[in-house]
Amino acid sequence: MNLILQIIKIFPPEASHKIALYSLKILYKLNCINLFFSKIQDKKVEFLGLKLTNRLGTAAGLDKDGDFIDCLGSLGFGFLEVGTVTPLPQKGNPKPRVFRLFKENAVINRLGFNNKGVDHLVKRLKARKFKGIVGVNIGANKDSQDEKRIDDYLQCFKKVCDYADYITINISSPNTPGLRDLHTIDNIKSLIEPIEREAEIKNFKGPIFLKISPDESFDSIGFLADFIEESSLSGLIISNTTINKDCLKSKEDQGIEGGLSGTPLMKKSTEALKEVNNKNPKLPMIGVGGVMSESDFNEKINSGASLVQIYTGFIIHGPKIVSEILK
Repeated sequence: MNLILQIIKIFPPEASHKIALYSLKILYKLNCINLFFSKIQDKKVEFLGLKLTNRLGTAAGLDKDGDFIDCLGSLGFGFLEVGTVTPLPQKGNPKPRVFRLFKENAVINRLGFNNKGVDHLVKRLKARKFKGIVGVNIGANKDSQDEKRIDDYLQCFKKVCDYADYITINISSPNTPGLRDLHTIDNIKSLIEPIEREAEIKNFKGPIFLKISPDESFDSIGFLADFIEESSLSGLIISNTTINKDCLKSKEDQGIEGGLSGTPLMKKSTEALKEVNNKNPKLPMIGVGGVMSESDFNEKINSGASLVQIYTGFIIHGPKIVSEILK
C-alpha cells in the first residue's frame, strides 16, 4: 500500500486526490478495505448529542461533494464532514491551485470552494449507507456579495438540515474574496441570526458550528467565542488554513498564494484553541490543523478540543494515518 501511495503522489495534486479516493471507492465496493487497512476498535464517545465511535473525523474539503462517504466511513473515522458546499455548482479558482510541500508536511491550496452544488450533495447524503455521523460544511458562491452571500448560507442550510447530523458555517476560507470579513461582530450577527431563526423553523436539533480563521487576533477570536457562547450555536471549529507562510523554509513556497495547512499550521491553530479554552472553557470545540500523528491528536484534545479532524495528514500519509492515530 505504501508503494501505491508513492505512485499516486507522482501525479499532479488534484489528480492524485481523485485517484486515491476512487481507488478507495473501488476497494470498498469489492469489500476489500479491511485487507489493506487495520480495523479500528470503537472508542465510543458522546458529544453534543452525537454518538461517535471515536473522536477522529475528516475535515471539510477531503470529500467536497459527498461522493466518497461510504468508503471514507469504512476506514474507521468516528465522523465525517463533507463540503464546503455552495448553493450553485462552481469550478473554483484557476489551476494550478494545489501545491504539495512534502518536505514541510504541508499543502497550500487556493481551490475556491469548487463543488457540484448543494443539490448534488443532498442526493449523495440521501444515498449514503454509512450509519455514522456526517456533518455538512456550508459556504457561499464566489460571486455572491452582502445580503446575497448571507442568503447563500441560508439556502444551503435549508437544503441540508434534514440530512446532516451537524452543520458547520464556514466563514474562514482565504480563497473566496471577502469571506473572512464575516469574522467581525456586526457581520457575524447578520449571518448567524437568520440561521438561528431557520434552525428553529426547521426544528433542526443537531449541533451548529462556526469554523474560524487562525489569522484573526486573539481579541477577535475571543469576541467570536463570546458571541457563540451567548447564541444558540453549539461551538467553534478551530481552525481553517492560514495565509501566513513565514514559517516555511523556502522563499519560493512563501510566495505561493493560498491557504497553508499541515505541520506548519499545527502550532498556530492549537494556540488559538488554547486561547479560547482558557477564556471560554465550557465552549465545545473541534480541533483541526496540522494533525499528523497520535501526539498531535492528543495535543489538540489536551488543548480543549472534544473532537479532532484531519485532512492534510490523510493526503500526505494516506489512510493508514487513521489506525496510527487511534492505536
